[in-house]
Amino acid sequence: MSAIVSVAEARRSRVRLFIVTMLFLVTTVNYADRATLSIAAPALSKELGLDPIAMGYVLSAFGWSYVIAQVPGGWLLDRFGSRWVYAVSILTWSLFTMLQGWIGFVTGGVAVATLFGLRFLVGFAEAPSFPANARIVAAWFPSNERGTASAFFNSGQYFATVIFAPLMGWIAHEFGWRHVFTVMGALGLVMGAIWIKTMYGPKEHPAINEAELDYIRQGGALVDLDGAQETKAASSGPGWSHIRQLLSNRMMLGVYIGQYCINTLTYFFLTWFPIYLVQERGLTILKAGFVATLPALCGFIGGVLGGFISDAILRKTGSLTLARKIPIVGGMLLSMAIIGCNYVDGQALVVGLMAVAFFGKGIGALGWAVVSDTSPKEAGGVSGGLFNTFGNLSSITTPIVIGYILAATGSFNGALVFVGLNALVAAISYLVIVGRIERVQLRTS
Repeated sequence: MSAIVSVAEARRSRVRLFIVTMLFLVTTVNYADRATLSIAAPALSKELGLDPIAMGYVLSAFGWSYVIAQVPGGWLLDRFGSRWVYAVSILTWSLFTMLQGWIGFVTGGVAVATLFGLRFLVGFAEAPSFPANARIVAAWFPSNERGTASAFFNSGQYFATVIFAPLMGWIAHEFGWRHVFTVMGALGLVMGAIWIKTMYGPKEHPAINEAELDYIRQGGALVDLDGAQETKAASSGPGWSHIRQLLSNRMMLGVYIGQYCINTLTYFFLTWFPIYLVQERGLTILKAGFVATLPALCGFIGGVLGGFISDAILRKTGSLTLARKIPIVGGMLLSMAIIGCNYVDGQALVVGLMAVAFFGKGIGALGWAVVSDTSPKEAGGVSGGLFNTFGNLSSITTPIVIGYILAATGSFNGALVFVGLNALVAAISYLVIVGRIERVQLRTS
């Protein structure tokens, strides 16, 4: 029997590995573009005269539109499919990122308003990205590989800092903050062109063979998620009934709360962390870009490891609930190490505690695997959009709350406690509210 299995595996193509690699690369560029403002912020805020509260609101601009557009973005994915909606998303957000480099040609309130507006448009354009990632993983991967695949593409958010924070710090130091935006925007346009040339659904991909298609289909992959064009044309997409049912599902509400709290850590790292290193710890912007890579690298390692751990537990126990909850809860408790930065002075200890916190956050960042596991087939995009709506409310609240804490106390101590307590609430949400993790079955009208 083992010989027969080995022969079947040898005949099977591995196109799904290329697909998840593309998701990883696009997510890396996605998060690098989100982080451009935080790298440019120390020089930009000084040039434009922004205080911490004003900087907090500018840093939150991305989040307002990103949240507003989540459900519409998910609807577009369910209506028109992942490939082309995602392609337009990549090209559009890259263009708006590039345009931020022109802010320096205006001054005063006009510059602030223009910067806020462009960041708002970047958030609007990026809205379909993660729901699309979840749909693509659900379509391409069997259940027992989904945790690893989701963790791998999600780890792109940390890899973005590992690769691009030093690069953007060097660009800002050598050429000025404006070029951070133009270089990253241009890179995104290149990535969008590559996406269009290489991405297809399982049934349409020219390189997949029948053995791999049968394997992923029999393992629970939703290979018909983006069906034939005529089928899509006959459908108007998911309706309000689907949204109401998802919002009234206790499991999903627990997942939404957990993701909001987990993303609080993400958006501290993407917005205020480089500023924390410069203002609180006395680093130059160039050195801060390099120092930020260690916590990011640990987050990346934790993210990949969390997926492997989750899928290993699933294979051993057969319990999806245990497989997802154990890494999430354990990772979030480990992330509370960020509070320890308030009680040490040495830069090495601060960076070490941040590294531990983001390693834990990486292990626990399995929310998108849970979305792929639980989303109903007929509303996968909308389900991902709702999940990302709740999760990314923290992209609005985190920069603003920390801005007010800084203005009131003149210190980041309260901000780190705020971030650490969110990690605790995420763990409690998965332990107490979520219950059994399983695919949602929607009632038909």
